[in-house]
Amino acid sequence: MEETTTFQGLGHLFMTIFLYCFSVFIVAPVITDVSMAALCPGKDECSLVIYLSGFQQIITGVGSLMMMPLVGSLSDKHGRKSLLTLPMTLNILPLATLAYSRGTTIFYVYYVLKTFTSIICEGSVLCLALAYVADNVSEGQRASAFGILTGIASCAFVCATLCARFLSIATTFQVAATLAILSTVYMRLLLPDSIQDNSVGAPIVSSENLSSPLLEDCPGHRNRIFRSFRSVREMASLMRSSVPLFQVAVVSFFSSLGEAGLHASSMYYLKAKFHFNKDQFADLMIICGAAGSISQLLFMPILVPALKEERLLSIGLFFASAHMFLLCVAWSSWVPYIAAISALFSVFPQSCIRSIVSKQVASYEQGKAQGIISSICSLANVISPLAFSPLTDWFLSERAPFNFPGFSIMCAGFTMTVAFIQSIMIRATTPMSDMGSP
Repeated sequence: MEETTTFQGLGHLFMTIFLYCFSVFIVAPVITDVSMAALCPGKDECSLVIYLSGFQQIITGVGSLMMMPLVGSLSDKHGRKSLLTLPMTLNILPLATLAYSRGTTIFYVYYVLKTFTSIICEGSVLCLALAYVADNVSEGQRASAFGILTGIASCAFVCATLCARFLSIATTFQVAATLAILSTVYMRLLLPDSIQDNSVGAPIVSSENLSSPLLEDCPGHRNRIFRSFRSVREMASLMRSSVPLFQVAVVSFFSSLGEAGLHASSMYYLKAKFHFNKDQFADLMIICGAAGSISQLLFMPILVPALKEERLLSIGLFFASAHMFLLCVAWSSWVPYIAAISALFSVFPQSCIRSIVSKQVASYEQGKAQGIISSICSLANVISPLAFSPLTDWFLSERAPFNFPGFSIMCAGFTMTVAFIQSIMIRATTPMSDMGSP
């Protein structure tokens, strides 16, 4: 497929992502209340919910760590559309379960389905969408295109959260399941497949520089488990062979660790300290999503040419850290709303990271490269609950060694600060990204 000079050719992809993200995000404000009502009715703090959430995150992260490079690799060979079908179809199952009922037994069925389907679904749709964009957009426009894609997801987040604010819990899950089905059907009928041109460009990290070819396809007769482990070895080879990519990987790991820590702690923290319910969660998410949408769709296409991805990455990580430090010491229920405005800038890092990575490999290797970064994010998601779930439970309980309910969020802020410091160092090495083949 010929690279586009505008983003009009990506319209069906953007609509697919909007519908899919809407189905995922509409349940985010209510899932905490559903979990608490099913497992600890009448309580504002529940250790069982926190640890089950952490365990689910670990299983999902381990599975995604193995699956993301494999999914990306298969999409390079078989097409993005074919590989998008599986996670989008699996996403329907857990949503349909809670659309049926939300009792304790059904909740555990949902929990099992969500845990195992997320191994494939978590991050894979975005990973494949990013690879699709990289296939069809010239290198100079990818950062803006990635920003627009993320902005579309943020718009879906805002719209979904706004709907959840006014819908009942039962209706919310019914709408989610319906839109999950609609997004899959829309993608299969209208999204054109992306065909990579192997003759276009050459990887900056050439396979000649590696002990074994970095992004070489596995022979067809080898089984899937071998190919998964081979993907992990490819990831290690890539990190050892490219200083810029190693630094980006470090930033990606620590930023994902901090973000996962925030997500694992913030809702339980706000519910325990300020007695937030689904409506307050929805209001907070609408502010974050609206700010992120405006930033990604309007500001980022303007700022990328002026500041470049590396500087925007540092700016975004700085504001993400500031958001966490302010939230952890919130002294009133209005403080989280003020902190949420930082999303105007804290949404930059992921788009910038993906753009930097996309420039390090050839057009026909985008799926594998994006899958490797997704795997690093998954590794952070594995480690995060091991650290943050016990901290959250400990400091929200009466057993806390001192009165600091936001301690786990502060720790997440420190990990984001590490990512910020590392991102500053990337800028000293970015001239290497210009060493492409003529």
